[in-house]
Amino acid sequence: MVSKTKLKLPTHTELLNPTIKALRTLGGSGSIDEIAETVLQQMELSDEIANKLHGEGPRTEVEYRLGWSRTYLKRYGILENSSRGVWSLTSFGWEHEEIDPEKVAAHYHEYYQSKQRTRGKKDGSDGNSVDLATPRVIPKDDEKWREDFLDLLLNMSPDTFERLCQRLLRESGFIEVEVTGRSGDGGIDGHGIIRLVGLVSFPVLFQCKRYKGTVSPNQVRDFRGAMTGRADKGIIITTGGFTRDARREATREGAPPIDLIDGDHLIDILLQLELGVSVRQVEVVEIDSEWFEKL
Repeated sequence: MVSKTKLKLPTHTELLNPTIKALRTLGGSGSIDEIAETVLQQMELSDEIANKLHGEGPRTEVEYRLGWSRTYLKRYGILENSSRGVWSLTSFGWEHEEIDPEKVAAHYHEYYQSKQRTRGKKDGSDGNSVDLATPRVIPKDDEKWREDFLDLLLNMSPDTFERLCQRLLRESGFIEVEVTGRSGDGGIDGHGIIRLVGLVSFPVLFQCKRYKGTVSPNQVRDFRGAMTGRADKGIIITTGGFTRDARREATREGAPPIDLIDGDHLIDILLQLELGVSVRQVEVVEIDSEWFEKL
């Protein structure tokens, strides 16, 4: 077996063309997780690099940099994304198998500086100062709003986070959602029932993990073990991330599948459902801190 030798962590500009290549491989569109996994495979990056966290997490450094790569490519006209978190190549993107990373980066920087100058004229500042009075109203293209949102979620009490997960499941179509959170219950925090097209329903167990780290394959296996005899479907919701091995374990052939919702996916769902966060005006995300405090 040939070991993977690529240990250098690619920059976000070095990930621009791999992102385009990954989307072409995926047929022109894909979720954030699908794009990330395809890039990792095609670049033959080691698990050591793939699992390296950005700061204290929850995202990996590669996922964080891929987020900026997608932002650059979107601003350049290569990519577009739906409200459901699916990214796709535009017609302009299909025309370019490769792009000049430096040209794309220069285009984005010019756009960002122009936006800063415009913002400065509106508020009477020089365009370089930061308005500390409204720190949670941030341009949607700016990755910082996600970091601020994750900080808010991480600072919740465990009970509040469990109630948030309960509300999220209810808003997503689950019924009879109950948070149990009993100690010694194999990590199961609650259960609910999902009904498909109003006809077929089945029980689902869920686990809520509010922390910065990554969920390991052992934790996925433990959760599956606790599900035995109680449900055939499970969901793990975390503000953190999942290692590559954890994702493989969740979909291991012959074992009950477990859906994994990491911090980024959780934010996307909350944004889509407009639970405590909304898009105001044109591509501006506003996080409502008071909404979460009242949970």
